[in-house]
Amino acid sequence: MSRRAFRGGIHPPDRKDATSGLAIERAPVPPSLTVPMSQHLGAPCAPLVARGDRVRRGQVIGDVEAMVSAPVHSPVDGEVAEVTDVLLASGTRVLAVRITPDEVQDLDRFEPLAAAGDERARVRASGVVGLGGAAFPSAVKLSPPKDMAVTTVILNGCECEPFLTCDHRAMVESPARVVAGGRAIAGIVGAGRVVVGVEANKPDAAEALRAYAGDGVEVLVLPTRYPQGAEKQLIQAVLGAEVPHGKLPAATGALVHNVSTAVAIADALEHGRPLMERVVTVTGRVERPGNYLALLGTPVSALIEHAGGVTAGAGRVIAGGPMTGMALADLDVPVVKGTSGVVVLSAEETAPAVIGDQPCIRCSRCSQACPMGLEPFALGIYANRSDWEATERYHALDCIECGCCSFVCPTRRPLVQLIRRAKQSLLERGAPL
Repeated sequence: MSRRAFRGGIHPPDRKDATSGLAIERAPVPPSLTVPMSQHLGAPCAPLVARGDRVRRGQVIGDVEAMVSAPVHSPVDGEVAEVTDVLLASGTRVLAVRITPDEVQDLDRFEPLAAAGDERARVRASGVVGLGGAAFPSAVKLSPPKDMAVTTVILNGCECEPFLTCDHRAMVESPARVVAGGRAIAGIVGAGRVVVGVEANKPDAAEALRAYAGDGVEVLVLPTRYPQGAEKQLIQAVLGAEVPHGKLPAATGALVHNVSTAVAIADALEHGRPLMERVVTVTGRVERPGNYLALLGTPVSALIEHAGGVTAGAGRVIAGGPMTGMALADLDVPVVKGTSGVVVLSAEETAPAVIGDQPCIRCSRCSQACPMGLEPFALGIYANRSDWEATERYHALDCIECGCCSFVCPTRRPLVQLIRRAKQSLLERGAPL
């Protein structure tokens, strides 16, 4: 296997043309914001405000004393309407603070973070998490095990998921902030090298970044191939190193952060800015596709309305991209830190080619496409039988849920859903990650 390559992968239509050339536009402040206390992997926050409290933009409204967590801040000046359970795009219910914004907002102003503490503490106080979708708390990622020296910081600008262009626009419009964030991350972990990985279908992003690179920062153009932006696959492509089974990426000397996360880290360290908003690509069957800077807690329905509403033939709304995102049953779910896109697809685009769970024909296409070198067909068979021990032997927990197997399966078996079921069962039974 050559450098800049990883095993498996697929080439789905990228469908990015509708928004890749559109500048980021601020979405309006909605009449109500629903700010969940769990917008990250790890322990959920406890609300620090109650009904009737006044809040200021940037004020901490949720936090918890746990290492793997991230505080939550108010995106606006306003009044707390209630603290209640809400539904997220994932289908889980969590506590959230519902805020009625003041009629007049100054979105250029915010309560700055306290300057106390080292850089990791300031990143944690900002509430920054991975903005590529995983939402892992960034401060934790900036604290690799002491026995694993990080030599290379890799900034993920691949954005290989079809339809999504929010990271693309961040690189084109804020290249200096991307590079500044990369340098800040390298300084925190003691790395001597920063590499920004950009897929070849984003030449304007690579050109913009190169104008600010140098001094230990390299822009590396990678082949357009899904899932190029997955952490382990990106490390393989950039360094030619494979993350050992059961080990952290830092075992290869690499630390990977999304380019938009790098911008948020730079803003937190240089300006004391909390994470209160993010860019969301709204595209597909909508009247006015675009890349919209949305306040966290904005209802998805409000974003779609701002994009002109759905067009004829709309059949399904997905939070995230079509390969890894979640179909929404309720359009009033809020935008959270991990919401990279809202994609509206037609019924034809989402309808399965066959109905029901079809038998595996042992064609091996899923195994050839799997970037982790797994045998998804076998995992699907054993998951259907509830044979969890067998799914563990076939390394179900190593699945990154990229969707390559489902995409290439000629009988359209729901392989990702079956493997997710196996992973959940194994974790409930105490299997180690």
